[in-house]
Amino acid sequence: MSFTFSTPVRFADVDHAGIVYYPRFFHMFHLAFEELWRARIGPKAYSDIIDRQKIGFPAVKAECEFKSPLKFGDTADIEVSVARLGAKSITFRYRIFRAGDPRVLAAEGTVVTAVVDLAKFVAVAIPEHVADMLRDLVES
Repeated sequence: MSFTFSTPVRFADVDHAGIVYYPRFFHMFHLAFEELWRARIGPKAYSDIIDRQKIGFPAVKAECEFKSPLKFGDTADIEVSVARLGAKSITFRYRIFRAGDPRVLAAEGTVVTAVVDLAKFVAVAIPEHVADMLRDLVES
């Protein structure tokens, strides 16, 4: 199972060649990450975990393969799944498709996030409510 978030490709996302500038794919990954929290827990869920629970999810590794260009005006469908739910880290998998019939795979990548106590900036166990939120997204 995966979570999908759709967003238009905006003028600010493209370079002089008229295609999505490669770092913008990582930005789209993060947009989908934030929308996952919003959809599953509520509009302030992610900021509440950071501000109140002092738990953060900094990226410690990110990679992406670019398959097909996206252009200004396209719609990007961003699928999020969990490649690995570790003890103190989560590996999110992202696949970005150009919406349409048929959908075209534009990019796919992973981002490994550590789970961190922000007061001490040390790795901690994934909170149970976070693990519960993500369990159905874990790839089998």
